[in-house]
Amino acid sequence: GPQGGADHGGRGRGGRGGAGTHGKTSTSSMLAWVLEHAGMAPGFLIGGVPQNFGISARLGDTPFFVVEADEYDSAFFDKRSKFVHYRPRTAILNNLEFDHADIFPDLPAIERQFHHLVRTIPGEGLIIHPVAEAALVRVLQMGCWTPVQTTGDGGQWQARLLSEDGSRFEVIFDGVPQGTVDWSLTGRHNVDNALATLAAARHVGVVPELGIAGLSLFKSVKRRMEKVAEVDGVTIYDDFAHHPTAIATTLDGLRKRVGSAQVIAVVEPRSNSMKLGAHRDGLAESVVQADRVYWYAPPNLGWDLAATVAGATVPTEVCGSLEAIIAGVKAHAAPGTQVVIMSNGGFGGLHGKLAAALQ
Repeated sequence: GPQGGADHGGRGRGGRGGAGTHGKTSTSSMLAWVLEHAGMAPGFLIGGVPQNFGISARLGDTPFFVVEADEYDSAFFDKRSKFVHYRPRTAILNNLEFDHADIFPDLPAIERQFHHLVRTIPGEGLIIHPVAEAALVRVLQMGCWTPVQTTGDGGQWQARLLSEDGSRFEVIFDGVPQGTVDWSLTGRHNVDNALATLAAARHVGVVPELGIAGLSLFKSVKRRMEKVAEVDGVTIYDDFAHHPTAIATTLDGLRKRVGSAQVIAVVEPRSNSMKLGAHRDGLAESVVQADRVYWYAPPNLGWDLAATVAGATVPTEVCGSLEAIIAGVKAHAAPGTQVVIMSNGGFGGLHGKLAAALQ
C-alpha cells in the first residue's frame, strides 16, 4: 500500500491515518506539521498540498508516516476501501456520512468499511473520534479492540474558545488545561481537527504543550516574510526558508524591498536533507544579500555548521544558543534594521524572545 511497505515489507513504519468524509486533508496536514515541528520528520501522503511543506508527499526516513486515508475502493478487483491496507497504529476518524454513491449503496455499507479499518488497528494503537459523531459510535459498537480517545464537548479532549472565530482556544485533556492555541485558522471544524491532531501526536510521544506550540505555527498559507513584530524601528520577520535556495530567495526579495537598510538574517538550517549532507554547499552563498548573519547550531545538530559557512563573505556568527543570537542582534540592531528569522520549525520561540529583548 502507499504506506511505504508498512506492515508488509517489514520496514515497521508506525502509520498514522486520518479518515472521514471531510477535513482529512486539513487534519493530516496539521498532524504531519505537528510531528515535523517536534523534530520527528514524518513521511506523509496527503490529498492536498499542506502549505507548511509545499509538497503533498514525501517518504521520510523515520518511523513516522501520516497518510490521509480514503474510504474509496482500492481497485476494480478489490472493493474494500483503500484504508484497510494502510494498517495504521493511530487512527483519527473525523466523521462519517454518505459519500461516494458510485461505490457504496448506503451509509451502513460505509460503516462496514470503517469497521474493517477499525479491525486493522492493533491493540496497542489508538482510535480518536469526535464524541458527537453518531455514525462513528455505531462503527465502534460493531467491535473495537483498541483504546479510544474522544474529542469535542463531553469528550476527553475539549476546546474552550477564547475567540468566537476559533482562532484562539484553550485545550483541555482529561479536565486539565494544556495550553492555548493561537493560530491563523478559524472555524469550529478546524478546532475539532486540532484536538484530534493533538490526541494523535500525544500517542506517538509529542506532549500536548509541544503539539500546541506546533499548531500555533501551522499556517493555511506559507510563512513567507510574515511581519511578526516592530520594536523601536526594528522590524522582525518570520520566514519558512530553511535550505539555500529558499534562504537566497527570501533575502533577495527583502533586499529589493528595503534598499540599503541593514538586513540581519538569523537562520536555523534544519532540513533533514542537510542532516544527511545535502544542500550544505550553498549555505554560505545563500546569505550574500544580508549585512550580517547569525546561524543557529544547537548542540545536537549532528553536523559541522561552522565549517560549512566559514567561507561566507558577510559578517557571520554561529551560535549555540538563542541567548547568543539575541545578544548579537541586540548589539547591532538600530532603527530601520530589518531582522528576518528563517526556519522551518518554531525556533524555540525566538521571534517573541527577540522582540521582548529589543524592548
